[in-house]
Parts: sequence; C-alpha cells; structure tokens
Amino acid sequence: MKRLLLATALLCAPMLAHATDAPKIDPARLAEHIKILSSDAFEGRAPATAGEEKTLAYIIAQMQAAGLEPGGDLKDGKRAWTQDVPLGKFEIKGPVSAHMMVGDSHITLNQGEQISIRAAMTNVDSVAIQNAPIVFAGYGVKAPERSWDDFKGLDVKGKIVVVLINDPDFETGSGDFGGKAMTYYGRWTYKFEEAARLGAAGLLIVHETAPASYGWATVKNSNTNTMFDIVRKEPAKSHPALEGWIQRDTAVELFKAAGLDFDALKKQAQSRDFKPVELKGATFSAAYAVDHQVIVSKNVVGRLTGAKRPDETVVFSGHWDHLGVGLPDAKGDTIYNGAVDNATGIAAMIEMGRLFAKGPRPDRSLIFLAVTAEEKGLLGSEYYAANPVYPLAKTVGVLNTDALDPAGPAKDFTISGSAKLGLLDDLIAHGKKVGRTYTPDPATEAGYFYRSDHFPFAKRGVPAISFGSGEDLVEGGVAAGKAFADAYRTNAYHQPADQWNDNWRLDGMAADISLIQGLGLDLANSTRWPEWGEGSEFKAVRDATMAQRK
Repeated sequence: MKRLLLATALLCAPMLAHATDAPKIDPARLAEHIKILSSDAFEGRAPATAGEEKTLAYIIAQMQAAGLEPGGDLKDGKRAWTQDVPLGKFEIKGPVSAHMMVGDSHITLNQGEQISIRAAMTNVDSVAIQNAPIVFAGYGVKAPERSWDDFKGLDVKGKIVVVLINDPDFETGSGDFGGKAMTYYGRWTYKFEEAARLGAAGLLIVHETAPASYGWATVKNSNTNTMFDIVRKEPAKSHPALEGWIQRDTAVELFKAAGLDFDALKKQAQSRDFKPVELKGATFSAAYAVDHQVIVSKNVVGRLTGAKRPDETVVFSGHWDHLGVGLPDAKGDTIYNGAVDNATGIAAMIEMGRLFAKGPRPDRSLIFLAVTAEEKGLLGSEYYAANPVYPLAKTVGVLNTDALDPAGPAKDFTISGSAKLGLLDDLIAHGKKVGRTYTPDPATEAGYFYRSDHFPFAKRGVPAISFGSGEDLVEGGVAAGKAFADAYRTNAYHQPADQWNDNWRLDGMAADISLIQGLGLDLANSTRWPEWGEGSEFKAVRDATMAQRK
C-alpha cells in the first residue's frame, strides 16, 4: 500500500499543490469503517433488523468519538442522536403463485426468475388476482405538458398493465422527453404511481438491461426482498395491488402467443400516436400472502453548531442501509453487504465530521445526516425533507455521498444526473484548485438524479447534489475507470458480491472526500446562498422561500 500511495503521490503532485496545508482524509480510517459496516456481522444493514441496531450504534459511537453533537429529535428538551422514521414494512409470506394464460397456452412465472413481484404495500393480508386481462401501454406515461398519453382513455380497472422501462426517447436519443437523459416519467416509481392513479389491478415493467441501467439480478434482489414505504393514509392511491417486473424474454413469449410482435410494438410506443394494445385472450393470475406492519426506523443526525449563524445549515448526507439478507447468489451467499453502496458514503461522512470537529468552528452549522431506507425508495431522506429537523428554507445546500469508487485517484469527478445549479459551479471551482475537472454524468438516461438521497431535498427547492467519483483514472485513464465501474455494476451492484476487497485503492476516495469537504467548508464560512439556474424545475419552489434567507 505504501508503494501504491507513493506512486500516486508522484503522479498527482500537480493536482495536490494547492491542498498541502489542508487536513487530510485518512484512507486507513475509511478502510476500517467500510470493513466493519460491510462485514457479515452487520447482516447487510437492512432497516428493522438486528443489522440496523448494530449500524446505528456504530455510526453514533463514531460521530461521538469524532467530536460531533447529537442533532436529531428533541426529547425532554435535548437533542437525540436519531430522528424517528415511521415506515410501513411489507413482506411476502410463503410461495408466490403466478402464471399467464393465452388461450390454452400456459406461461409459468417463477418468482425471481421470469417475474419479480414486490410485496403489496396497500395494507392487505393477501393478493389474489384471477384471470385479469392484460394490456400493453407503451412506456406507461401520461404527460399533458408534452401532449403525451400512452393510455388514451383506456379503462385499466381490473387489468394488468405491461409497460416499458425508461422514456420513449431512450432508443432514438431524441424527442419530446429530452433525448437520452431520463425524466421522472422514465423511473419505475412513476410508472407504479401512474398505474395506481388510474386504478389498475397491477403493473408489470418489462426489464431490459440497457434502459434500466442494471441487470435482472438487481431487479430480482431489490424487489423480492422486504419492502418499506412511508406511512400513507390511502396507500392504494400510490400503489396498485400488484407491482412487479417481468423478464424481456418472457414478455416476448407472451406477446408472440397473443399474436403480437414485441419489438414492433416497442417501436410504436416511441411515438405520441401510440395507442394501448389489448393482448387478446391473455390473462394473468397471481396469489400470495403479505405480512404488513408499521415499524420505526431511524436516521442518524450529527451536528456541529455554527459559531456565527447557527440557524443556517449545510447538510452532508448518505444512506446507511443496504438490502440485508436475501436470495442466495450462485455461491450460496445470502448477505448483501453493501460495501461500496453505501458503506463508502457513511465512512466519508464520519471522517469529514472528524476533521471539521478538530478544526475551527465554522460560521454556519453542519449536519451529518445518515438516512435509512434509501434502498427502499429514498424513504429516510424523504421523511427528513418532509419533516426537517432544521428548516429547509435556511438549509444552504446538501452534499450527498453515495457509492464512492475505490478504483484509485481520478483526474475528474461527476455528479448524479444533470442540474442547472450554482452548487455545481462551486464544486467545479473547488475541483480546479486541485487540478480536477468535471465530467457530466455519462449516463443521464439511467436517471441517477432521481436515485440518490439528494433528490427529496432538490424537489423541495434545496440546492442539492450527489457526488460521483470520476472515471478518468490517474493510472489507466478512462478505459480503466470505465472497466472498473462496468464490472461493479454487472457483478456486484445490489448483489452479495458488494463486499470489501483488499485490492481497493482508497487514496482516490480520500481525494474525492477532501473535494466535497472543501466545498462544504467554503459554504459554511460564507454568507452565500447557492441558487438553481434559470430554467430549473426546482428554482420556483426555492425562490418562494427567499424572504426567509434575508
């Protein structure tokens, strides 16, 4: 490791010339946090398990040792280390029976193989769908502002709707949805929500690796696990009774049996003239039991109170949870350790807190927010943003760390998605000081902007970004960085293989964290309020609270 660090130091000397006097993030400390949090002893860090209890205890102990203050819920006049997050917990009990019929043809659907059905989140004890008609509704989009309606008056009540993942522009790269860059209409969350609004019995999303941006293993592991949701008064308005994904090959088989050409219909769905298609003679049936209850998970909140303007807050966020214990992989491993996703982000937060606490107290307050249930739909960050401990109007910005790359130092960096945002301009300026350049998200079609814990803040107007490690590595360039990222996405993302590796290079991660910390410190010692750029969909809601920042 010393040899590697020395080589990196020599290669990166020009980059680090401006940062020699700054406190340094210690790669060894990062490694220790990641090893512990992603160890089998933490059981994959799922909410509402013994893994949560161990994770919370570890993070709180580390924040306390770092010199942070408790910054969570008020209890008996004092701040606790946590914020309670009530969640609905939903789990399929027993086997899932599912099949499709097309005339006399029977298509078997095995849970986790041809289909991945989520536990119903509508507070029911069981789901029983018998011979429901099946319709194809293109990309499942109703976007009046784009004069787009994939349903065109179709009554979907009592029906199973089959839709495509991503936006209608994904295949062509141009059109009414901004080309390759995914809009919220492309996210699976939107498609389930729209099906619920229309009263469908269920929605099945056809999985294809490229437009989904991940393989079937990720779909299976994420959707056959225990599900969580915020507690809703009327959950059926947000979730249809059945939510799931279907393998592309199975969908092609279904369409063929119904006398339809899947690829031809997919091409038709890329036009606003598309009309929904009934799969004549095709029906869907499923039955399974559901256990549902309300549990209380927790966000961890550490704080450093500002010296001059303590009511103004800079937030560092990241999620502590992963997928817990789930289906075995090919090696029989059932623990989804989540080393990169997201033990790295929590390690970053703890070590930034340590350095901030050792230095001069900044003018503004700093919040270190480790949120729960990101893997279940950004639920911990959504709950905090809806029930902020510190007012969002006076939250300067949110800097999120999620899945930092342990591939070694990079000459560039990125953020999740694209944004017209002053906070990004600030980050780019800090990058230039240490010789690093900004590379726009190379895969905006994957919708990463909507997939990290900065998003619940952003949609409420708070300037927020989720930092991404660069792919232009000092050793090996873009080819090596892309190969590392592709291998992780294919072989480890949301799989038991996301575990500690002794060959990882954490010196690059340390440089990433130092860049984030530098921006945070600058914000904390300034009087500036970063703003959204003109044309941003989040600018108006932020501007509405401008008077509270004077």
